[in-house]
Amino acid sequence: MNVSELSKKILEGDIRSASRAIRNIEDGVASKKQLIKHIFPHTGNAHIAGFTGSPGAGKSTIIDELIAHYRGREDKSIGVMAVDPTSPYTGGAILGDRIRMQRHAEDPNVFLRSLATRGALGGLSTAVGDAVHIMDAMGKDKIVIETVGTGQQEVEIMNYAHTVIVVLVPGMGDDIQVIKAGIMEIGDIFVINKADRDGSQKLYNGIKNMLDMANFKDGEWRPPVLMLESVQNLAKFSSEVENVAENMDAHYHYLVDKDSLSDRVRHNAKHEMICALKEAILNPVLNELIESGKFERMVDQLISKASDPYSLAEEIAGR
Repeated sequence: MNVSELSKKILEGDIRSASRAIRNIEDGVASKKQLIKHIFPHTGNAHIAGFTGSPGAGKSTIIDELIAHYRGREDKSIGVMAVDPTSPYTGGAILGDRIRMQRHAEDPNVFLRSLATRGALGGLSTAVGDAVHIMDAMGKDKIVIETVGTGQQEVEIMNYAHTVIVVLVPGMGDDIQVIKAGIMEIGDIFVINKADRDGSQKLYNGIKNMLDMANFKDGEWRPPVLMLESVQNLAKFSSEVENVAENMDAHYHYLVDKDSLSDRVRHNAKHEMICALKEAILNPVLNELIESGKFERMVDQLISKASDPYSLAEEIAGR
């Protein structure tokens, strides 16, 4: 199947074609750029939400119930991008997040896809941006990105999502994170999961105090702090997740009404342009250095202290 045929199938919402395209993007197949060029004019319609937080916070469980809400009550078409960590030794990934959402696997209006980080910083795979374009072009109403959960520096999600949901859990050190810069500053919605645990009120108060120090202006979006108790009480948990969905929708409508959505879109577009420039300019140079053996010789110079990284980089750049 050529690029033109593949893009046509994707625009028709064909899941198998979309899966094939995302696999090609992950594998770095040369035709991926042509594919994105074909579908890009048809993107920009979906509400993109990003879930971030520490490992074990329950992001997948919340998203699983969120899918049920959007499919059952609102009949929305959903795309889910679950990013899983890659082993630094084998390069493999368990892709367990998709396993947790298997009850939706047979729904033709739900597209679940796992991506491995492959060493990417910020808890996201470098293929996420293009994969989101694929889902957007398919006609998905909502696209949910679940990050790895690597800790405080996991702020890369703000370069892809319109709405960022930070999931925190009492007793996992998240009460300390609320006074630190980074991940706590990107949240549009804060969710305290497993709120029936000890320490939930302390965590809640910590987030509230942090938000009080932000001095929000009149009419400005103030991130809500939502509490979710154990999934063991499924009816209550479903109701609480429904509240999360309502706040996600409210935030998106706020962005649209206040003409702030264009600011987020511009921010994300700048990030995407920088990534594209790096791929077009840096990667060919780096590949050439590696293939010629010059890269290893440069590393030898660093180890022997015959040169320094800045001098070598300037030499390559022709400065």
